[in-house]
Order: sequence, then structure tokens, then C-alpha cells
Amino acid sequence: MMSTGGLITRATALLSGDGTPPVTTPREPAREAAEHELSKPMYHENDPGLFDRALRKFFDWLDDLLGAASGATPGGGLGLLVILVLVVLAVGALWWRLGTPGRITTGAGDLFADGPRSAAEHRTAAEAHATAGRWTEAVQERMRAVVRSLEERTLLDPRPGRTADEAAAEAAVSLPDHAADLRAAARTFDDVTYGGRTADADTYARLRALDLTLDRAKPLLTGPTA
Repeated sequence: MMSTGGLITRATALLSGDGTPPVTTPREPAREAAEHELSKPMYHENDPGLFDRALRKFFDWLDDLLGAASGATPGGGLGLLVILVLVVLAVGALWWRLGTPGRITTGAGDLFADGPRSAAEHRTAAEAHATAGRWTEAVQERMRAVVRSLEERTLLDPRPGRTADEAAAEAAVSLPDHAADLRAAARTFDDVTYGGRTADADTYARLRALDLTLDRAKPLLTGPTA
């Protein structure tokens, strides 16, 4: 029969873990089984695609970038917003002032790039283009006919390299009543030649009417070319 001291010693050993084998659990096999189960396609049907993940990373990067910029900008996020608005306004003002890039590059081209021809020849070419429905070419040739006719009447001095705008401004000196129509015709020529716009039958009809009107118009005798 075990004494009282022996019972106490045995109980103490059990409570403290002495003399008892360690409890082990199969953790690694269980983890591998769980990973294998979760790798099945059925658990990933609603996962975001490659594009969605890339887009999410891009927006995270953009958010970090804007956050860093706002932190370095006086006034924080509000200051950054004000700077962005000012940049957009500046770009818009430059675009409005200078026009399209295509017109900036080539807007000062020679009116008679194809060589000298008479006003009658330009009118014949314009009518041929109009008959074929080539309204842009018809407008170009008709504007050349207008300027060549003014040169033939000595209302303009023949000058190589003259642009449509220059011709309109110089002709308005001796034909002030038609200054607005001349400027409009020059603008139309530039738009269809350098600005990428397409002419139509009405555009050509207006330019043709101006050509016929100017051919009968009497200039001011006080003009510098009179």
C-alpha cells in the first residue's frame, strides 16, 4: 500500500509532466493535405485575372506616387491638385493659341508650290476637280486662281513664297470691302491644305463666288500697288 508521501509525489509528477510521454500531432501531413485541397481549381474560379491584378498593382503604384508627391508639395493634396489644374490650363491655352501641331509645322507653305500657272489654268483645274467631286483640291486651285488673278491685275506684286494669309492681307489694302471674305478664303485654304480638314461643295461654291466677284471688283486707287 502506497504511503501518503508516495501519493503526493506521484500526483506532483503527473501534474508537472515528469514521467509522461510528449503529445505529438501530425502537423506536416495535415498542412500538406490542406494546401493540396486549396490548390484545386474549384477554389480559384472567382480569383481576379492577370489583367485585373496588373491593373490593381498599377493603381496601387499610382496611389503611392501621388501620395509621395502630395507630401512633397506645399499644401499637400490640395496644393498638388492646384498645380495639376494650372498645368492643364496652360496646355489648353497653348493649344488654343497655336492651333493643331500639323498646322504649326506646315502652315506657312508656299501658295504656289507646283510652279507658276495662269489664273485661267488654275480655274480650269479647279472646275475639273469639282466635277470629279474632289472638293479639297478644287478649293486649293480656286484660291490659287484668286491670288494669281490679283497678281495679273497688278493688285498684288508677284512674289515667290507668298502664303494665302499674306496674299489676303495684302489684297485687302486695295480691296477693303472684301477684306473679310479674303481672310476667310485664306483660312479655308490653310484648313484644307495644312489642317487636315475636308472641303465640300458649299465651301468650293463660296470660294468660286468670291473669285468671280473679285474679278469684277474695282480697287482703291490709293493702294500702294496702284
